[in-house]
Amino acid sequence: MKFFLCLVLSFGLLSQVHAQAIKALVGGTLIDGHGGIPIRNSVILIEGERVRAVGTQSEIDIPPAAEIISTEGMSVLPGLWESHAHLQLNGHGVYTHWRPTYRKIFGSVIMPSSAHQLLMAGVTSARDLGGPLEESIDVRDRINKGEIPGPTLYVSGPFIQKAPYPGTDFYRWGVNGADDARTKVRKLAKAGVNVIKYIDQDLMTLEEASAVVDEAHKHGLPVVAHSHRPEEIRRGLQFGIDNFEHTGLANAPEYPADIMNMIKERTASGKKLFWTPTIEGLYNYEYVRDNPEKLDNDSWHLGLPDSIVADIRASLRHPGQLSYFQITPYRKPHLQRKFNQLVESGVILMIGTDSGIPMKFHSQSTWNEIDVWVNEFGYDPILAIKSATYWPSVMMGVEKDYGTVVEGKYADIIAVKGDVLRYVALLQDVDMVMKHGKVVKLDGERIE
Repeated sequence: MKFFLCLVLSFGLLSQVHAQAIKALVGGTLIDGHGGIPIRNSVILIEGERVRAVGTQSEIDIPPAAEIISTEGMSVLPGLWESHAHLQLNGHGVYTHWRPTYRKIFGSVIMPSSAHQLLMAGVTSARDLGGPLEESIDVRDRINKGEIPGPTLYVSGPFIQKAPYPGTDFYRWGVNGADDARTKVRKLAKAGVNVIKYIDQDLMTLEEASAVVDEAHKHGLPVVAHSHRPEEIRRGLQFGIDNFEHTGLANAPEYPADIMNMIKERTASGKKLFWTPTIEGLYNYEYVRDNPEKLDNDSWHLGLPDSIVADIRASLRHPGQLSYFQITPYRKPHLQRKFNQLVESGVILMIGTDSGIPMKFHSQSTWNEIDVWVNEFGYDPILAIKSATYWPSVMMGVEKDYGTVVEGKYADIIAVKGDVLRYVALLQDVDMVMKHGKVVKLDGERIE
């Protein structure tokens, strides 16, 4: 009898825990990530880590024991993707000081801090493109285990390039011949990276450049490549790059006709070509230079010791003198033209920012990129959101679990007060962040 009573009580307790595991986001306007008409008066039921049901208040029955989170008056959307982050950086103005000074604590302090800042900004998935291998894998895995907060990470580990720049060989690997190129890619694949980052392919031999892409694809790894110089793009297209980064071409006014024809041939073939323009860091430079109050926002202090915060501040004391941006005023006038060329070519655009570069903090960059696309370049806000949610999940091959708010996927969801499709800059103040069904930010406050 006692055994039976205990069994009944245990079952009841388990049922209660199970019921309490159900959350309901109720009342908001859902932008589900597919680019269609938003769902007004929405209800999203979350059970454990995943979405159980999506519909309207008239369609969905909310279980009596569910935890209800009101999203009335809010825009609700999938957690954002940051498709080009550098977690080893955090806005410091001088790389030659930052790298040797903090190299030993990249994995223990700097990268976890960057990841946490991204998450609090509504970024629930991110690609870390170019970092030390051991630390990149470790931080990614610790996040996945729930040991530290951060977005779901997809890491490249070190860049693959012809020769590393001085003092950068711990996160940039050079290649010497096709066999060495394949060996380097195999080493990264064996370590467990999610993507291969490729740069300076125009400085490699044809055999080396081809070997990197071929070996990566043999291991099922997509290849992301810089597009700084025309020949980098030509080589990348020749060897089947999956995703280009940056608008590139320095202060050239537009992409050459032959490159545009190559891009259009690729997109016309039916094989997707992804492009991450990383515009906002360049476009907003002069504004930030002339209005540096923005740099005082303390959101980027999260997880950093006071001494490092002070060091970053000191490095940005004279933003107009940073060598990183001296050519930027000559590049800015041509950014919209290149962006429009990419739109017209049929490439699939993704939101990414190079977050971590000088003056570009992980807590601010992603929403600024969306804002520039929409409010400066006239891009459709719902398509910009799709470029920050759905398309990155497709590019990384995880669209069955991420990228949109639909039944069965992980509950990576954010919410902001107001109409984000009319006022996209509302994304600078994300009120709620949920990752894998767990609320980590509510009413604008971190939940520890």
